[in-house]
Amino acid sequence: MIARILTRIFGSMNQRELRRIQGYVDAVNALEPEMESLDDSVLAAKTDVYRERFAAGESLESLLPEAFATVREASRRVLEMRHFDCQLIGAVALHEGSIAEMKTGEGKTLMSTLAAYLNAITGKGVHIVTVNDYLARRDAEWMGKLYAFLGLSVGIVVHGMDDAQRREAYAADITYGTNNEFGFDYLRDNMKFHREMLAQRELNFAIVDEVDSILIDEARTPLIISGPAEKSTDLYYSVNMIMPALKVERDYLVDEKARSVNLTEEGVARVEELLKTPNIYEPANIEVLHHVNQALKAYALFKRDADYIVQEGKVIIVDEFTGRLMPGRRYSEGLHQALEAKEGVPIENENQTLASITFQNYFRMYNKLAGMTGTAETEAAEFSKIYGLGVLSVPTHKPMIRMDHADMIYKTKKEKFQAIVEEIDTLHKKGQPVLVGTINIDISEYLSRLLTKKGIPHEVLNAKQHQKEAEIVAQAGQKGRVTIATNMAGRGTDIVLGEGVRELGGLHILGTERHESRRIDNQLRGRSGRQGDPGSSRFYLSLEDDLLRIFGGERIGKIMDRLGLEEGEPIEHRLISRAIENSQKKVEGHNFDIRKHILEYDDVMNQQREVIYRQRREALTSGSLKDFISEMIEEVAEDTAYSFRYDPVHAPLVWEDVVEAVGRRFFFTIEKPEEFEETEHIPQEKLAEIIKDAAFRFYEAKEALVGAEEMRQLERFIVLQTVDSQWKNHLLSMDHLKDGIGLRGYAQQNPLIMYKKEGFAMFQDMIQRIKNEVTGILFRVQIRRETELEPLPEPKQEKLVFSHGKDDDSKEPLRRKEAKVGRNDLCPCGSGKKYKKCCG
Repeated sequence: MIARILTRIFGSMNQRELRRIQGYVDAVNALEPEMESLDDSVLAAKTDVYRERFAAGESLESLLPEAFATVREASRRVLEMRHFDCQLIGAVALHEGSIAEMKTGEGKTLMSTLAAYLNAITGKGVHIVTVNDYLARRDAEWMGKLYAFLGLSVGIVVHGMDDAQRREAYAADITYGTNNEFGFDYLRDNMKFHREMLAQRELNFAIVDEVDSILIDEARTPLIISGPAEKSTDLYYSVNMIMPALKVERDYLVDEKARSVNLTEEGVARVEELLKTPNIYEPANIEVLHHVNQALKAYALFKRDADYIVQEGKVIIVDEFTGRLMPGRRYSEGLHQALEAKEGVPIENENQTLASITFQNYFRMYNKLAGMTGTAETEAAEFSKIYGLGVLSVPTHKPMIRMDHADMIYKTKKEKFQAIVEEIDTLHKKGQPVLVGTINIDISEYLSRLLTKKGIPHEVLNAKQHQKEAEIVAQAGQKGRVTIATNMAGRGTDIVLGEGVRELGGLHILGTERHESRRIDNQLRGRSGRQGDPGSSRFYLSLEDDLLRIFGGERIGKIMDRLGLEEGEPIEHRLISRAIENSQKKVEGHNFDIRKHILEYDDVMNQQREVIYRQRREALTSGSLKDFISEMIEEVAEDTAYSFRYDPVHAPLVWEDVVEAVGRRFFFTIEKPEEFEETEHIPQEKLAEIIKDAAFRFYEAKEALVGAEEMRQLERFIVLQTVDSQWKNHLLSMDHLKDGIGLRGYAQQNPLIMYKKEGFAMFQDMIQRIKNEVTGILFRVQIRRETELEPLPEPKQEKLVFSHGKDDDSKEPLRRKEAKVGRNDLCPCGSGKKYKKCCG
């Protein structure tokens, strides 16, 4: 009650933010006459002026009014488009690291140029992230003219580019690209072996277009770079052959809410009989059980032309939210192979993860993140909690006049589609364009057949016509046009009304089913009513729709029975509308839990990933790794020394054991120290110093032989190769840990806590293995010089050859002729420092 009174007096938080930002808008508008008076060359030169002022210490906030006024005037001259005040408001929100929620058609693409230009002044780069390659190319070419006029460079990162093209694109002031390409380039950079091969610069500022699609919808699927695992595909074929013999309810149970399939006792017995495997739950048969579970999912939960399509002998995933194809993306843990076996196409080898990251953790690495979309308010809490992003609802340039009609609910799908076809027929005869939204390809094609039978001309847009997406959707507002599309198809493409369409009521949106997310429904509705255009929308539902059937269909069915509705008669009732909304809220909550669950587990990996990638980047960019290697040698030497228990009475030290341990770790023969002749009771600290001194003498002798510069190159190569190899193995181990960690709940243990605890222990083991392997390879590698005779009497040129393997046993260990200097002795150079801190 008090909150409502305070809101009436002071306005909502959104209203207060709009009032604050209005001060910037007024300042930009006041500069407009001055900017209009400048000739092109002076206006373009403003960019260098702003760069100089920023370099001198002036903040971007103080430059904002002038920079925005400059861009608006340049846009008016180059693009013949002038930014509206609402676009200035949205651009301020972007610059301040928030999400600008603007209705479809309000000009988000043009709006982003203001914030992008201002932040490009820093010289650190701006990334503008879009949902597909088409939009990235279109926006880069379209807005690129404006940036070029103002002296800024523009790059584009899309599928199929080589490394050189990517480096050039990322070096630009403003870079357009897709979320997948940006994320994969980050992972690829952390697998490179040469500093000059890195593509991305510092992750400075990102503006994410359709931010809800990228940061919410696609956040359930992490980005993974994988390589082939050495596994046979025979088992997939064997398991697939028994699937037709298994029956739902009898052999397995399907939980559509949880998207899970479980064998019954009878099903377990039948699987064991068919596969001739006595007990599939024995540890030795865990792989067989895994294959059976994945095959059951493939058959019971994944539908062809809904979840995936088969094209040119390949199973290609269909994005459940956008309806777009996702070539190159594969389901993990053998599910994709199970689908390939089900569809009778060649089974590709199972892959092993080499690098992975979630979109949440990738985009949270940017120094500043912003986004824009037509629908963000329903997920405002998630944006705030996961990304620290606020949402600002920007008022429309012109009032919204679209008519959103109540849902029409029928008992059966057959009745629903009859009503849909009748409404489309009526509107088509009238000449009013209709955009029909479907949730998957199956429904698109079914409805297309019904319309063809009725003689209604139409266009179908789904994942199978992915390439024509923007072209088809752009024409959806023409008179008499009927377009069938998945709910999110053509997103980012404006639908302009054809001649005479306004008078007919504008574009009509017809939803064939409610999506599990209210936001997706709002996006479909948002295709109509662009910039004050007339329009209308209505959704058609049935009790057989998945959303109502799974979440509350029985209750709604009873209401319809009590009302005594006849076949073909729809219902409109607030109880029904409330039930539908509650169903959507349940699914939204469930999906948020899934994303949160993925993020919680990836946060564990992210801490480890940051350590490894930071270590790897230092190895790649550092001029010398000698200090790093020296620390490793010290630690391995200490580990070796402390592996011997110090017990002078019961366990005297045997020097041959030390020789064997040092040879195993460092691959050289350690000399017996003089003090060992007197006593066999060397304390561990003293033994550690003896091993360290010997190891460093061997290390320095090897460097003297090969040369300092070549030694640094060798060290860098060994560190990078070892880190990559151990990290790959660690990722596989963490995948296995995560697969089975859920079972800890049965032992009254929190799976996430146990994952963190055991994952940390595994990470520490990996770090130790890296130290051991780096020092082992470095000390084991043989270095010899091959002399190449030149035809002319010039100085002989020597070529280094590195080869892995143990040193030849016949070789004498390298010995220093001069007096030995201990690592903790004073340095003989006279500096007063310990030898290891000075010349050591």
